[in-house]
Parts: sequence; C-alpha cells; structure tokens
Amino acid sequence: MPRLQQSFYTRPDVLQISRELPGKFLVTNMDGIKTSGMITEVEAYAGIIDKASHAYNGRRTKRTEVMFGAGGTAYVYLCYGIHQLFNIVTNESDTPHAILIRSIEPAEGVDEMLLRRNKLKIDYTLTKGPGSVSKALGIKTQHSGISLSGNTIWLEDRKVKFSSREIIATTRVGVDYAGDAAHWLYRFFVKGNPWVSRIPK
Repeated sequence: MPRLQQSFYTRPDVLQISRELPGKFLVTNMDGIKTSGMITEVEAYAGIIDKASHAYNGRRTKRTEVMFGAGGTAYVYLCYGIHQLFNIVTNESDTPHAILIRSIEPAEGVDEMLLRRNKLKIDYTLTKGPGSVSKALGIKTQHSGISLSGNTIWLEDRKVKFSSREIIATTRVGVDYAGDAAHWLYRFFVKGNPWVSRIPK
C-alpha cells in the first residue's frame, strides 16, 4: 500500500492535515510483528499559539524538542505517568504543530493487539482513546523522534475516503485549562464510527 510521504506532513495547515487523517492507516512493525488500524479520531495542536500544546509560547524542553523538527516524525509522551500517547509532528522545522491520534479501527494483527492490551476478545475499547492506540500498536516513548518514513511506524493511504460531512469537528478532550483554545474545534472524527473515544452529547 502507498505510504504517506513527508510532503504530506510538512504542509503548513495542521487542521487540513488533521481532517485528512481519518481513513488513513497507522501501521507498526515491532520486532517483525505488524499491526495496523484505520484512523478514526484525531486532535490538532497548533504549537506556539495554542495553550493546549506542549509547545505553547515557544516552550522547548528535552521532551518537546522533537516537535520543533520537520514534520513526519513521531512525538510520543507519557500522560499521567501511565499512558503513552502517539502524535504526528507536522509543518516545517521550528513550527511545532502536532496531531494526536485518539482512536483507530483495528485492521491487521488483532491477536497481537489483544495480547498487548491484556484482553481475551475484541471490543470497542481495544483501540478507543490515545493510550489504548499506542498500547495496542506497541508504540512507546522510546519511539519519540523516529521518522514516519521508516519501517517501524508509518501511515498508509488505502483509498478510504470520507466526505466533509462525514468528518465531525468538535472541541478537544481534557483541555479545559487552555483558555480560549479549549473551545477551538480542533478534534476530528468519523461520523457514526463506533471506534471513537468520545461522542459529543
């Protein structure tokens, strides 16, 4: 299947990229074990101007430095000391945009996903929510900074297309602290897809 090239990620509009990600497939190859799923839900983070972003106001730390690199790399961080969350860095160097992958619909390697998630049978909780996505696909903080053009983590276009009406835009989850940015419609998900972490009421 054709992989997404770096030019897909280095475009300047993080919202446009975010809208185009649902329907793309996130694939991992961990120690020869391939797992994948169709992206169903994402959140955009607009870097320096975005109070919900780790890079707000140009904040640079050892953890966030990867966000300031060129698009097409992985940014994986630990949340609450438990969940390892996978983000895609976008835009050119020094513009720290990123997109959090919140949910996927499992495709390949479901048995391995079940093992990683300590589950006996598949249900919607397998890959709903960003922590579940990373755990099911074997993504860890050690993968932060790796290229999405390599053979460990990459994205594929398998010709699944959604119309603009099938992609719902809403506010992001868990960013109440971010002032006006908490109200930005920066979360995108596939309408009617059960593999979505949280449906607005």
